[in-house]
Amino acid sequence: MAKTKEINRRIKSITSTKKITRAMEMVAAAKMRKAIDAVLKTRTYANLSWETVLHLSRSSKNNGEYIHPLLTKRSEIKKVAIILITSNRGMCGGYNMAILSKVRESIRKHENVPVEFILLGKKGASVYSQNQIVAAEFPKSDLVSNTNEVVPVVNMAIKDFLSGKYDKVFVAYTDFVSVVKQIPRIKQLLPIDIDSSDEYLGIVADPRVSVNVDLIAEKEKKHLMPEMGYEYVFEPSPEQVLNNMIPRLLEVQVFQALLEANASEHSARMNAMHQATEAANDMVNELKLFYNKARQASITAEIAEISAGANALLD
Repeated sequence: MAKTKEINRRIKSITSTKKITRAMEMVAAAKMRKAIDAVLKTRTYANLSWETVLHLSRSSKNNGEYIHPLLTKRSEIKKVAIILITSNRGMCGGYNMAILSKVRESIRKHENVPVEFILLGKKGASVYSQNQIVAAEFPKSDLVSNTNEVVPVVNMAIKDFLSGKYDKVFVAYTDFVSVVKQIPRIKQLLPIDIDSSDEYLGIVADPRVSVNVDLIAEKEKKHLMPEMGYEYVFEPSPEQVLNNMIPRLLEVQVFQALLEANASEHSARMNAMHQATEAANDMVNELKLFYNKARQASITAEIAEISAGANALLD
């Protein structure tokens, strides 16, 4: 009897947990739909703006030298910064572990270069336990509405890059591919460089708009006469135009990375809670089978005891 009571208590406990995971799944699904809608609305614009800045990085030269410091490569890489985007809460499967593993892999690849982190999301604080240096922490909203939330991050990155504190600035985020697939990626923001061959660098993934060296070369070949030179004309001056244009384009890139990360986070959490609900269902069904077997064994034992007592009275 005691065994059936214990099994019944476990069934009730798991059923209560299943209700919680089911509710969390529904909340995550609602947030995911909003996040996906936001990321799809801005993805093409983010890619095309990055194409613009890549054109600038190739064309904004004077006698072979870049005319803007944000486009200038450093001869020696002494320190880099990584803007790390993670979630504020757990219960999202391997979402945070995947991006942190990608960052560790990148650090090992460039193990002789010191790294500092700029954190967006509370779970990024786990880098403290890895003896990593955190330069700053910024709050992150579950649903981002405008670029104002990334302006302080971008301003800090630009300021420290121009001051020489960092020689490269990356953003580490999780690229949203589909509800069931999210890919951790590391993208170089500064200096803006179209010729980078690093496998960890790239642009926001979009099958409709994919910007790379080959695409830009193809467009130049298609739309420009080979015998004619070309150049960008900046008014009022190249420096003034780029001073205003490049920071805005970088804000768009970090904003898009944040949108991609949020859509990936809510998708991962919805999938994790769905799997938890399914696992709870399986456990309840298994415990009900054990409960029925234990109850049947208990009833059989009671019948046997009654039969033995009756036989004893007859004797």
